[in-house]
Amino acid sequence: MDAKLLDILVCPICKGALVFLRERQELVCKADRLAYPIKDGIPVMLEEEARKLGADEET
Repeated sequence: MDAKLLDILVCPICKGALVFLRERQELVCKADRLAYPIKDGIPVMLEEEARKLGADEET
């Protein structure tokens, strides 16, 4: 994941910062507790593609 791209990407819902989880290949919004997948190096920033984080998941 390109660091410059990470600097400009925000959550499409709340416009908050995202955390890159390299091992899961996801961008996580802590505020909305959503994880956006990265497929073939491309972030999929669609709400319907996001995975809801479980209550036991740490970010």
